[in-house]
Amino acid sequence: MAKKWEYATVPLLVHATKQILDTWGDDGWELVQVVPGPNSEQLVAYLKREKA
Repeated sequence: MAKKWEYATVPLLVHATKQILDTWGDDGWELVQVVPGPNSEQLVAYLKREKA
């Protein structure tokens, strides 16, 4: 059976990036990519996890 995934996009605050990613990682989310956000001080993380 093929794996099924769910995805999330999460704004990252520069001063709390590790804390934010650790929190999502503890919930089973895997970081896929980080891209620039709408302004120069923000990044957006794309995450995925296998559906239960």
